[in-house]
Amino acid sequence: MKETIPHSMNALRLHSPGGVSGLVYERIDTPRPKPGEVLVHVHAAAITRDELEWPVDRLPAIPSYELSGVVVATASDVNDVALGEDVYALTGFDRDGAAADYTIVRKEVVARKPRTRSHFESATIPLAALAAWQALFDHGELGVGQRVLIHGAAGGVGSMAVQLAHGRGAHVIGTASTGSLDIARRLGADEVVDRKTMRFEDTVDEVDLVFDTVGGEALERSPAVLRRGGRLISIASTPPQERAAERGITATYFIVEPNQAQLVEIAKLVDNHQLHPTGAEVFALKDGRSAFARSLDREHRGKVVLSPRELSVPCPTA
Repeated sequence: MKETIPHSMNALRLHSPGGVSGLVYERIDTPRPKPGEVLVHVHAAAITRDELEWPVDRLPAIPSYELSGVVVATASDVNDVALGEDVYALTGFDRDGAAADYTIVRKEVVARKPRTRSHFESATIPLAALAAWQALFDHGELGVGQRVLIHGAAGGVGSMAVQLAHGRGAHVIGTASTGSLDIARRLGADEVVDRKTMRFEDTVDEVDLVFDTVGGEALERSPAVLRRGGRLISIASTPPQERAAERGITATYFIVEPNQAQLVEIAKLVDNHQLHPTGAEVFALKDGRSAFARSLDREHRGKVVLSPRELSVPCPTA
């Protein structure tokens, strides 16, 4: 049955720079899809730490760029996305996100969500999994039998990278804090290095690829463990170009991009139990300020997810 789409909807919008205090839960017009777009009834929208700093040049703006939901309308030129289809996506960072009852998504970035996962779980996947995929395989050209060092191996992106690299048949080495070493091992790391108690250069050498998710000193020291001609990829900050060039290393910083084809492959891995998302803590959309404050807590593990549907209390999911 075709869903009746209301003329207005609830949304969380950032009205002024300065973080959480600039968020307003309000009623706004429901958008309508333009050519090449679909309208998704949002069931879950995931938060990325520090994302409120991104749209300050186009306020008011709706945050949350990862979503899972149901397609309820399509533009007249869209014939390859079906009404009623359960989808997930990473939307473009230059447009409104999904912290609302409904959101507009370009047809070429939506994919069917993993059938074995809830909307809450599915919303946590796109950014982390795409960042890991693009770092390892697009920029890093990781192949079977190669050695990869992943900084932040138990974090959101790092945990996805460990699983993807392990699944590709690489030898995976991860750095993590003392309390997260077992997590990295369970995800598929062949070796782990406690970054709190030892220098990774003292135990690691001649790797083909370093994937950095943390930046700082770990990134600066990474060229020392790469073989000549290796690759240094970071999503945290620009790698040390001169030091890398001296060793014949390709050093790249990149920003993750939406990619439908990769999300299709990622969903298959999830449904085949070869890729496991992190847990999520779910907040009602109206409690968006609390949700974003929670996401900024450096002690918090996993993703924070917004639900347009009413929740009596924050709800953790496995």
